[in-house]
Amino acid sequence: RGGRRRDFHDLGVNTRQAMVHVQESKTGFSGKMIKLTTNHFRLTSRPQWALYQYHVGYSPEMEARRLRSALLFQHEETIGKTHAFDGSILFLPKKLENKVTELFSRTRNGEDVKITVTLTNELPPTSPTCLQFYNIIFRRLLKMLNLQQIGRNYYNPSDPVSIPNHRLMVWLGFTSSILQYEENIMLCADVSHKVLRGETVLDTMHSLHSQVGEERFRDACAKELIGLIVLTKYNNRTYRIDDIDWDNNPKSTFRKSDGSEMSFVEYYKKQYNIEISDWMQPVLISQMKRKRGNIQGSVALIPELCSLTGLTDKMRNDFNMMKDLAIHTRLPPEQRQRELGRLLNYIQKYGTLTWRCAFSPRLVKHELFALQFDYNPQFADWTKETRGVPLIRSMPMDTWLLIYTRRNYDVANTLLQSLFKVTPSMGIHMNRPSMIEVDDRTEAYLRVLQQRVTSDINIVVCILSSSRKDKYDAIKKYLCTDCPIPSQCVLARTLSKPQTIMTVATKIALQMNCKMGGELWSVEIPLKQVMIVGIDCYHDTVSGKQSIAGFVASLNQSVTRWFSRCVVQSRGQELVDGIKTCLQAALRNWSKWNKSLPSRIFVYRDGVGDGQLNTLVNYEVPQFLDCLKSIGTDYSPRLTVIVVKKRVGARFFAEIGGGLKNPPPGTVVDTVVTRPEWYDFFVVSQTVKNGCVAPTHYNVVYDTSQLKPDHVQRLTYKLCHMYYNWSGIIRVPAPCQYAHKLAFLVGQSIHREPNMLLSDRLYYL
Repeated sequence: RGGRRRDFHDLGVNTRQAMVHVQESKTGFSGKMIKLTTNHFRLTSRPQWALYQYHVGYSPEMEARRLRSALLFQHEETIGKTHAFDGSILFLPKKLENKVTELFSRTRNGEDVKITVTLTNELPPTSPTCLQFYNIIFRRLLKMLNLQQIGRNYYNPSDPVSIPNHRLMVWLGFTSSILQYEENIMLCADVSHKVLRGETVLDTMHSLHSQVGEERFRDACAKELIGLIVLTKYNNRTYRIDDIDWDNNPKSTFRKSDGSEMSFVEYYKKQYNIEISDWMQPVLISQMKRKRGNIQGSVALIPELCSLTGLTDKMRNDFNMMKDLAIHTRLPPEQRQRELGRLLNYIQKYGTLTWRCAFSPRLVKHELFALQFDYNPQFADWTKETRGVPLIRSMPMDTWLLIYTRRNYDVANTLLQSLFKVTPSMGIHMNRPSMIEVDDRTEAYLRVLQQRVTSDINIVVCILSSSRKDKYDAIKKYLCTDCPIPSQCVLARTLSKPQTIMTVATKIALQMNCKMGGELWSVEIPLKQVMIVGIDCYHDTVSGKQSIAGFVASLNQSVTRWFSRCVVQSRGQELVDGIKTCLQAALRNWSKWNKSLPSRIFVYRDGVGDGQLNTLVNYEVPQFLDCLKSIGTDYSPRLTVIVVKKRVGARFFAEIGGGLKNPPPGTVVDTVVTRPEWYDFFVVSQTVKNGCVAPTHYNVVYDTSQLKPDHVQRLTYKLCHMYYNWSGIIRVPAPCQYAHKLAFLVGQSIHREPNMLLSDRLYYL
């Protein structure tokens, strides 16, 4: 199996020890005090045994993890009942007589297997590797509660919530991790939900067949189904559909491990007592992630046994459906606490009985400082304040095109009249556009662009009848690569409601101004000569699974102008290779604007997956340093690299008026539930109308700035105010969101690097 499982918690990566200025303390000091409760439970008692780690080998080699476990557990009289095994590493609370123990088992097919159990490590109770053991123990407890593992989380299939009018079902579940935090080992537990659709893949195939007919059926299936995650209820496992095998069906046979042949129909009848009704349906293929050597395995699935999970874009755009779903999935703080309390009661009952581990029944509480700003932070929004105020830098619209179809003639005029009303107060000078009517075909739009767009055009506005991706992609591809001019696509239905047209026109005017190089608002950043960088990745599944890295860097002191570049990388590559080139280009552009080079550089790195921190620290940070050295021997700016993580299990609840509420935006958590080996902190920057607000985790992995933690936290929070597509605070610093938008546009629509002539404008908003 290639050794240990991927380390999702990045254990063993100690970055704080290299930063002298935060070794004593990494906590901030400003703001006002706030009482918080968090979803962490202290481990109050743990077994005081030493832990023995063994490597388990098989001869002949056994691939299936279940089979490996079953063969090993035939010898419980030797290894004992208390054990934790992940397929290759075995943890025991007792030492076996010999360093190498040989055991012999037999498979159901009568094959003899030799198992070699070798002692590799002896760990005291305080060892950090015990954390892996505690997590294995905890997963065992969740299984004892009859929860089913799907992906990394555990769900309860026996008590589903049904939403019949949308044919949806929701399973309640939990995420969990046990880690060493500042002073205690704690369990972080949160509520999770798995949304299942009341239709199978076969149902979807039937409805597609009736919509598109025989001729386009296979293409439609590939487009709709490949990439979706399905759940097979007979074993409660999830798979990703990677291909559809039209040449096989349930009557087809496959070769079993003993060499005999068996049809899918027979297999499901014998193994799960399931009768397959449609014998002519094709077979779905899911590629297994685990690779042995260069061979990658695949799993064949039967469409009628695969339930669809998650939501389609169409569903997400259905306001009523999302509203009905939110009632069950967006739990307010107090309800979330009740669900976690129930889970902990179960765990106390089973955990103390079986493993002599106990958790505190109370959530962890602490007092912290919250940063506050001058506008009304309750709403984290200044949309009203932007109306009727001149922009910092407004770009004129002297020569521009407005392209629309015949049926959208009235909509185009409505937009134009509304823009004439809202732009004067913003300080935008706007002439009448060249209005061009086209047929509602992609080729017609492209022909007009090729004929009418010249280098003196400020911006092209296209009104689209539908959200058809091919039309949008073709327009964006032409205007971002072949003929670099900012463009704005607007759906006709967005402009069809008279009561919201002025609000929509205001947002469109602001967006167009940004795309042409304008600046909307700023926050005060006292640091001088500072360049802020944001990096994010997007995986383009259409173009041979390329990976797109978006790179965005500030160009001026007020952090209102941005340089953007993207790198198209090879398949599935998360960590950026082309960083050096991007940073060099950004520094050249900074130098043009400021007649000097920045003295401080802050890099906010988003899109780093679990278990990749080590690679980032050892591979990406040195790339930054090499790049700075290459600029000149006497150039050594202060560099800070911060990893931004949105997918975190931690939740914080403010104790207000005797109840639990969401904490106000600007709440910073930098103690108790942070990790001792990291210089890290959480910021709650945005507000939510329903459910619990999710904090963002920041991990400073490299820092020569010598700034106090307080200043790094304040800068981070301020940057969450600088995203020009939303007049409010967002969840991550603006450069990360810009980098995400850029990588998303390239990965979804353009599939190649945009023209460098657009690099100093936010053309991708």
